[in-house]
Amino acid sequence: MRVIIAGAGMGGLVTALALHKAGITDVVCLESAQEIKPLGVGINLLPHAVRELTELGLADDLEELGVRTADLTYVNQFGSIIWSEPRGIDAGYQWPQYSIHRGYFQVRLAQRVRERLGENAIKTGTRVLSEETVGNKVVVTTNNGTFEGDLLIAADGIKSTIRANWLPDEGDPIWNGAILWRGVSRAKPFLTERSMIMAGHRAHKFVAYPIGPVEADGLQAINWIAEQIDPTMTDLQQNWNRAVPVSRFAGLFETWNWGWLNVHDLITQADEVLEYPLSDRDPIDSWVRGRTVLLGDAAHPAYPVGSNGTSQAVLDARVLTYALCHYSLTDALKFYEEERIPKTRALQLANRGMGPELVMQLAHERAPHGFNDINEAVPQVELEEIANHYKKVAGFDPEGLSARASWDATYVEGRG
Repeated sequence: MRVIIAGAGMGGLVTALALHKAGITDVVCLESAQEIKPLGVGINLLPHAVRELTELGLADDLEELGVRTADLTYVNQFGSIIWSEPRGIDAGYQWPQYSIHRGYFQVRLAQRVRERLGENAIKTGTRVLSEETVGNKVVVTTNNGTFEGDLLIAADGIKSTIRANWLPDEGDPIWNGAILWRGVSRAKPFLTERSMIMAGHRAHKFVAYPIGPVEADGLQAINWIAEQIDPTMTDLQQNWNRAVPVSRFAGLFETWNWGWLNVHDLITQADEVLEYPLSDRDPIDSWVRGRTVLLGDAAHPAYPVGSNGTSQAVLDARVLTYALCHYSLTDALKFYEEERIPKTRALQLANRGMGPELVMQLAHERAPHGFNDINEAVPQVELEEIANHYKKVAGFDPEGLSARASWDATYVEGRG
């Protein structure tokens, strides 16, 4: 089977590695960028994704490049703790949770793809323009000529060209009125040195977590995201990853100094800040057209709530590969849709409802001026229900994850 992958981002590269592990080795990733560089900021890889990446032989890479997240703590804008819970191994999972620099990990994934599938397995500077199923083949047109294969996997992101060709009336991603500013600062560690914090509420939020070790000077790389709802800034809707000065928004967090973390100072220590709108798309009923299938953000872009974006693309890759190993192509794509669409649809909608971050909104609504005891505003049982429900929706509740069978499988040539 010859498989063409549109996009060499996280989803596309992990898919290539999953296919290789299963014995499908005639694979090529078509990437529009001229070079895969360590760009971007931090991401989180939750235990359900780390399990899949471990089974793909990437555990040492994660350990080298990432930070094992020890705990997740939600606080209000005054720094008072709303909810805190251990994460990864510390929470009883068999697999860690990692905070990691997206760009460095993408470069490492590309290195592993080339090692396992050959130097020509990634063709950069090659933008997929269109595709057409002709008989039992898919013909892919790019700026660098035509490629033919048995299957095209479109992992080309929230602005997927393939999806846009299928759904020309869908339009641009849906902006919810929020603006994100993202950066990485070298600063003093906070809390456990492996903590992830989320602060504020729906309209005014801050997230931070380390993506590197504490170095000799006592500082570590800390990824952060500042967020503000301002639907009047309509010029942002089509501007993605735009570099902006810190002065544009730092004043919003001037008073957010809790002793153990000075948010304003952390923001101002960043070398570069990127600005973009918080967007997603409505769920769709099918990800398949002929011999082409969507994966990752091309299929189910969701708000970056609950640290689930990349993790869901990893699960897509493994489930699709498993299906290709067990069924004819038509039945495999049907299995993939039936397994993944309901779960990602539920996650997209849960993220629109703030997912586990709902605890911050409830605390703000019920105690806008702060609290002495969070349980007087949001009872412990309610906090626990929100946290546990989201884990089940996203597929990483500890018991369910440990009990689930592996997605490992081996492909038999000629299956269809």
